[in-house]
Amino acid sequence: MSPILGIMASSISGSKISTNSYESIATVTGSGASVTFSSIPSTYKHLQIRMTASFTGSVGSGFIAFNGDNASSNYSYHYLGGDGSTVGAGALTSQNQGKFTGFAGTTTTVPNIMVMDIFDYANTNKYKTTRALYGNDANGGGYVEFNSNLWRSTAAITSIVLTPANTFNTNTYVSLYGIKG
Repeated sequence: MSPILGIMASSISGSKISTNSYESIATVTGSGASVTFSSIPSTYKHLQIRMTASFTGSVGSGFIAFNGDNASSNYSYHYLGGDGSTVGAGALTSQNQGKFTGFAGTTTTVPNIMVMDIFDYANTNKYKTTRALYGNDANGGGYVEFNSNLWRSTAAITSIVLTPANTFNTNTYVSLYGIKG
């Protein structure tokens, strides 16, 4: 387990989670307009998405929708990011989709890395929240972002769609993991 994943995993429950606490649910590779995970089992405490991707255009922002909900204004998004010389922070409320990254300066050859935790995804008594760490390195001109989403729904998450502003390139890998409670 990498140090970054270990740090993120250990903060979920307040103690270190062993590597066998993660179970692979599905992996999508290749190119396309979106990545969809459907029929997600409700047998885990949390979910984690791990992505390595590049995009066909120069805009790297991407959107996430749960259970096909992409027209209801049920999402809020908060971010803090920077590129070494410029920093930005902000929030968007009443959005039709969440965001998995907001960076708008990537190139088609630079890999973009994202790890997103989706907390209590099967709990039907509360809204769903995510936390993501995203970044890339463009030969010294990279970007890093920490962000979160709120989906104002108590429905258990059974499907996830990731849609970039541009199409995913062929060297894209997106994996969904279940985290045992």
